[in-house]
This record gives sequence, C-alpha cells and structure tokens, in this order.
Amino acid sequence: MSLEEARRADRVVIDGGDRSCGELLLVLHREMRDLPPGTVVELIAHDPIAPIDLPVWCHLTGHRYLGPHDAAADTYLIVVSAKARPVRPDRPWHLAPTTGHDDTPADLEQQTHRETQESI
Repeated sequence: MSLEEARRADRVVIDGGDRSCGELLLVLHREMRDLPPGTVVELIAHDPIAPIDLPVWCHLTGHRYLGPHDAAADTYLIVVSAKARPVRPDRPWHLAPTTGHDDTPADLEQQTHRETQESI
C-alpha cells in the first residue's frame, strides 16, 4: 500500500492522547491486535518521542509505519500487517517468547545456572 493509497483508505482512529511511550504502546497494541491486515490506523499521539518510538515499534512488530499524517500534527499512519510478530501483552515493546514459555532472558539465565550447578 502506497502512502497515497493509505491517505484515501478507510481508517481506524486510535487516540493515544498525552500518554507516554510505554502507555501509548500498550493502548496501540490492545487496539490493533484484532484489526484485519491492511487496516490503516490513524494514531493520535502527543508524546514528543512518538516520532522516534513508532517507527521502531513497527519495525519490531512487522507493522508498516507510514509516518506522520500531513493533515494533522501529532497524527501518524500505521498499516496493520498480516505477518505481524506477536508481542508481550503487558510489554508490547518486547516480542512474545517463541519457545512456548513466558521466560525472560534473566529467568533463562538463572535456570541455566541452576541446571549447571545441579549437574556438577
């Protein structure tokens, strides 16, 4: 989808308001997770870091960041991807574990250390 096509497409508006990055991504993830692929999201976000965080989050998750909307300040366009990578619902700035376990790197390191100690 080109930027011009996205500008003409039907959109879902998500108002992130004055939320900071972490809160904004929680809202964005929650609202986007059930949208069909190809949906254009018009995100309203007043956080001054949003222009930096949103492209990075889209790169992480596989959604397509189209950038700021020309017509309105603090409004950004994102296209929902069919191949979006799942993220942790409580921390959408982290990819979901692919092992079937909800372990964090620190948990895995501690588990490996315990297993090593037990085998000695």
